Amino acid sequence: MRWLIGALVAMCLAGCEPGEEAPQGFAGLGQSFDPQSAGVDFVQPGPGDHIELPRDLGPHPRYRIEWWYLTANLTTADGDPLGLQWTQFRQGLKPHAPDAKTPPPESWPLQSVWMAHAAVSRPNDHHFSERLARGGIGHAGATASPFSVWLDDWSLTASEDGDWQLHVKTDDWGYDLTLSQRGDAVRHGDQGFSAKSASGEGSMYFSYVDLTIRGTVTVNGETLDVQGSGWFDREWSSQFLRSDQQGWDWMALQLESGERIMAFRLREDEGAFLAGTWISAFGEVVPLSGDDFTLQPLEQATFDTGTVPSRWRLTIPSRDVDIEVDTMAGNFWNTGLYPYWESPVRVSGSHSGRGYLELTGYAE
Repeated sequence: MRWLIGALVAMCLAGCEPGEEAPQGFAGLGQSFDPQSAGVDFVQPGPGDHIELPRDLGPHPRYRIEWWYLTANLTTADGDPLGLQWTQFRQGLKPHAPDAKTPPPESWPLQSVWMAHAAVSRPNDHHFSERLARGGIGHAGATASPFSVWLDDWSLTASEDGDWQLHVKTDDWGYDLTLSQRGDAVRHGDQGFSAKSASGEGSMYFSYVDLTIRGTVTVNGETLDVQGSGWFDREWSSQFLRSDQQGWDWMALQLESGERIMAFRLREDEGAFLAGTWISAFGEVVPLSGDDFTLQPLEQATFDTGTVPSRWRLTIPSRDVDIEVDTMAGNFWNTGLYPYWESPVRVSGSHSGRGYLELTGYAE
């Protein structure tokens, strides 16, 4: 995601040898990339690549960037809404085969760097935290079997019964949650290859779109029992956005009818690239192109960090969908090294429901 440009580059620079070219970090994802001319063999996904589970829950060291991403719409015991986000990113600096021998930690290897984000959101109340770590020395990592992703004491880990346990703790707030999968993984785009431009750049992308979540959230000195539903994204690539793409508008919606929608818009110098996925209540997965739906901002909200579209209209004529997507009241800028907007949303119109909205590239 382009708002991560440079966020880990400073960490990389600290470990570069004299005369060694500094890695581009996340900034390189917006530029053309030729593995042969660059002298490296990062792999770029494309049509025809496939997703294999549980293998692809784990890391992909031959790709430059990947992330594990959870958003959740929860309700407290008093019936109050509460949104939650957890994300972990890996930035590869030196590609290597999955079965290659990993350098010992005492050699202070510089093959990857990691970033984790976490947030809790309520009406007019938003808490965000960001952590960074160097890979290869035990502070951060991921495994496919058993599934585990961690950065220091933040972790998403599979338990023996198959559920996932998510633990995040900061000085002021945190959460301990159990996530249960309902339904199979949804492969977006062409059997998991999700195009991000008309010229063919893209990523491998799958989601669990119907997680049941329960547990506790501690915020403002109070521990709350919560339950609700979540959406988990898994994505990796070596070249993500083109240099003429300014930002990303993404939403994941869980409709009360049982249907699910993922839709995104990449803003370009001339127009935008749109794509998405329709998931029926029975699990049918239908890719959506820009000819299949419209996604239009209706209203804006201005904050110190920047102005964002706070209300949207989404139509999918073939599915009789004509809905408005409204953000929760409040300021949901995640003000880390590179600010972006992440908020719970409410769905109304031809369908009702709830979900999450991510907006990048709007920070001033």
